[in-house]
Amino acid sequence: MPIDTSIDFIPINIAIITISDSRSIENDTSGNILEGRIIDTGHHMIKRTIIPDDVKKIKDTLNSMSQEQEVDCIITTGGTGLTGRDTTPEAVKEIASKHIDGFGELFRKVSFEKIGTSAIQSRAVAALINSTYVFCLPGSTGACKDGWDEILKYQLDIRHKPCNFVEIMPRLNEK
Repeated sequence: MPIDTSIDFIPINIAIITISDSRSIENDTSGNILEGRIIDTGHHMIKRTIIPDDVKKIKDTLNSMSQEQEVDCIITTGGTGLTGRDTTPEAVKEIASKHIDGFGELFRKVSFEKIGTSAIQSRAVAALINSTYVFCLPGSTGACKDGWDEILKYQLDIRHKPCNFVEIMPRLNEK
C-alpha cells in the first residue's frame, strides 16, 4: 500500500471505546493494543472508555462522543460477535448517518487469511455517526491488531494513495 512521503503526515484525534461486560482498564488488552498503535503511528489518542454490552449505552456513548468537536474518529473493540449480549453492530446501524460497508468486507478478507472460515463469524462494521468515523472491531487482540495493521493504519494516513479517509474529512458535512 503506497505511502506518499512527499506529503506531511496529519495526526487525527482518535477515541477508543471498549464494549464489554468483563473488561476493566487493568485487563483491557485489546484497548491497550489499539492505544499503543494509535500513539506509535503519531495520532492523538484523546479518550478511552469502557462500557457494558448494552444497546442503549452503546448508542448514547457513540452519539455523545461523535458530537465532540475534538473527536475525529472512534474505534470500538468488542460486542461484534454472535452471542446474545453482542449488540455493537445493531447499535451502530440504528444511529449511523452512512455505513462504510467496505470496511467489514475487507476486515473479513484480512481475517480469512489469518483464521480461515472462522472469519464468517465477524460482524465488524464501520459508519459515519454525526460526521465522525466509527470503526467497530471484534474484542480479540488478534482482530484489533489486524484491523489496525492491515486497514486503519493506512486509511487514517493522509499519505496513503490513491485515497484515504483523512483527505475527505473536511467534506463529511457537505450538504
